[in-house]
Amino acid sequence: MRIFVTGASGWIGSAVVPELTGAGHQVVGLARSEASADALTAAGVEAVRGTLDDLDVLRETAAASDGVIHLAFKHDVAFSGSFQEAAEADRRAVDALGDALVGTDRPFVLASGVVGLAAGRTATERDMPPIDGSPISIRMATSQAVLALASRGVRSSVVRLSPTCHGDGDNGFMAALVAIARAKGVSGYLGDGTNRWPAVHRLDAARLFRLAVEKAPAGSVLHGVAEQGVELRAVAEVIGRHLDLPVTAVAPGDAAGHFTWLASFLGVDSPASHALTSELVGWEPVHPGLLEDLDKGHYFAAATPA
Repeated sequence: MRIFVTGASGWIGSAVVPELTGAGHQVVGLARSEASADALTAAGVEAVRGTLDDLDVLRETAAASDGVIHLAFKHDVAFSGSFQEAAEADRRAVDALGDALVGTDRPFVLASGVVGLAAGRTATERDMPPIDGSPISIRMATSQAVLALASRGVRSSVVRLSPTCHGDGDNGFMAALVAIARAKGVSGYLGDGTNRWPAVHRLDAARLFRLAVEKAPAGSVLHGVAEQGVELRAVAEVIGRHLDLPVTAVAPGDAAGHFTWLASFLGVDSPASHALTSELVGWEPVHPGLLEDLDKGHYFAAATPA
């Protein structure tokens, strides 16, 4: 298939691309800069210049493709304090991509997340997120809009990713925790540290996106979750051991001062399952789990600014 991938040069996308080409697919990647275009070309990808705001480019490229995997998001805008702006731009991009595929029975795979699906229990693929008008629920509504495309002749699916997609080169949550531990001189965890985060290795996540675009049924939800929930105290212990730092609890009232922007995420207990995903597309994770990956040492090779 000729597959259009947005975010093809990003953390997940740069693993999805070789997964797709290795399976014999042709990849077209959206590139918002010349550097990204050059990187995609070097990886054997046809680069199309544009951003998520270039709706005509999105429509035309999707229409000329056999399927779409949408990974891009304006993370820089979201993390600067304008999450709603980023989410609204994403919805416009998704609508443009979806409209181009209506009536074709071609696949459209959207990246989403598992956090916040089912408070107090293990979330499954059958759980649907609440739409409550909050900025983050805009993204939830977008995922539901993609699933609804199944009734309009699109083989749509949503891959909900774990909050940490780990691996060598990760600059996300785990790298931030390592940087904060270095800066504070302690490896901290919030409260009693028993809250759990699902986790998945980047390469396992990439394989799931390939399976989704190849054979996920229309209107299906898949979970990119290798481990249902890793306790964050255990994460802090591995970080403390590698950095030779004490491991300490941080009181909820001190979380913002200690963890800065990560504070609101670290208190979340959000385990999730991938059992139905395995049944639907035959996905089983094979790469190292989060604690084993942390123990490999690559997260500690160089200091990362907090």
